[in-house]
Amino acid sequence: MDEEYDVIVLGTGLTECILSGMMSVSGKKVLHMDRNKYYGGASASICPLADFYERFNMGTPPAEFMNGRDWNVDLIPKYLMANGQLVQLLIHTGVTRYLEFKSIEGSYVMKGGKVYKVPADGKEALTTSLMGIFEKRRFKSMLQFIQEFDEDDPKTWNIKKKCVKDLTMEELYTEFGVDHNTIDVTGHAIALHLNDDYIKKNCLDGIKRIKLYFDSLSRYGKSPYLYPLYGLGELPQGFARLSAIYGGTYMLDKPCDEIVMEDGKVVGVRSGEEVAKCKMVICDPSYIPEKCNQVGKVVRAICILKHPVPNTNNSLSCQIIIPQNQVQRKSDIYVCCVSYTHQVAAKQFFLATVSATVETDNPELEIKPGLDLLGPIEQKFVSVDDLMEPTDDGICNQVFISKSYDATTHFETTCLDVLDIYRRATGGDFDFSQVKHTSLDDEQ
Repeated sequence: MDEEYDVIVLGTGLTECILSGMMSVSGKKVLHMDRNKYYGGASASICPLADFYERFNMGTPPAEFMNGRDWNVDLIPKYLMANGQLVQLLIHTGVTRYLEFKSIEGSYVMKGGKVYKVPADGKEALTTSLMGIFEKRRFKSMLQFIQEFDEDDPKTWNIKKKCVKDLTMEELYTEFGVDHNTIDVTGHAIALHLNDDYIKKNCLDGIKRIKLYFDSLSRYGKSPYLYPLYGLGELPQGFARLSAIYGGTYMLDKPCDEIVMEDGKVVGVRSGEEVAKCKMVICDPSYIPEKCNQVGKVVRAICILKHPVPNTNNSLSCQIIIPQNQVQRKSDIYVCCVSYTHQVAAKQFFLATVSATVETDNPELEIKPGLDLLGPIEQKFVSVDDLMEPTDDGICNQVFISKSYDATTHFETTCLDVLDIYRRATGGDFDFSQVKHTSLDDEQ
């Protein structure tokens, strides 16, 4: 360990692992340490099931859950958008060669207490029971305009002689005359906004999000989401293999006793009597909590089921978004479900997670609308975690701290944090034109 590195990364959460891979691939000498004995940090997959029970002080798993080593339970379950920036980063770094992904079978939204499939194309937009016949046509017209929109082609910018670039998202909805239920579906289940703050902002970001959803959907058909077999813990382990190829060093069960500073700038990391010198440090909030602010809390309930989530066409995997307005909240509730077909549970068992940003003094009661959608629950594991953000950008002291994982069931917000840290650490934006392949199929 007593060497000099360009970058020392502390923690093997997904954010840190992606940045470690990006730095390694770009030629940096990287040392990656974790105080834990396992990969993944807060985003680990726990195996066997007994270890997961122990983590929640729940005793011993019942015999009906069969072989405990058949389980890989994500602490923070999330999906990947098939055409999203995170998948492009995975392809760019080459980690995808170590992983196998499976498409999530369905994307759903709750309206009026019922679960509906999110329309996957123009045909489904016209046949969905989510909305009435005239509303379907307005919805289809809006989706068609957005999918044809090209920021580089001015011919696609105008709606009734108005330039879309000048409109807020609220004004865009008004132009197409869609109602508040359609706005809920579009803004939350398709554009994946966390709350309604977006509606007063320029519509370009919303348009890009909607296009991303349908571009991702077109990759594999059933839904825009992907999930790695054997759980999300496979991602950081893939980065460990990648790091070794590029000369990086991984150390598990290695505590960080001190981040060594000189003249207000990081110069190394001490573990016991050993000191590794470096030019910068990248870490998760748990390594320097005094340099972070708590900006909220997230409640998650991980549930073991013996059946698919009801009203999802017996899907072996799915996502359901409960828009804030449907349950009188300030932010959405998220439900995701994977199963034995993803090698994360024993045969015939399912793992469903309900998550939300905490808004009251009774977090578990807040996610009841999501839990009620699951049907009978065999076992439930509830956690409430702090949402942490760094107090500064790290440019002066060269210590770059990631954000905590939010309540969403996808990694798009995590990817924004990765790219932001990369920009601050290197002084430039990541060039996606470096990504030679555009899909996992190309890579394989």
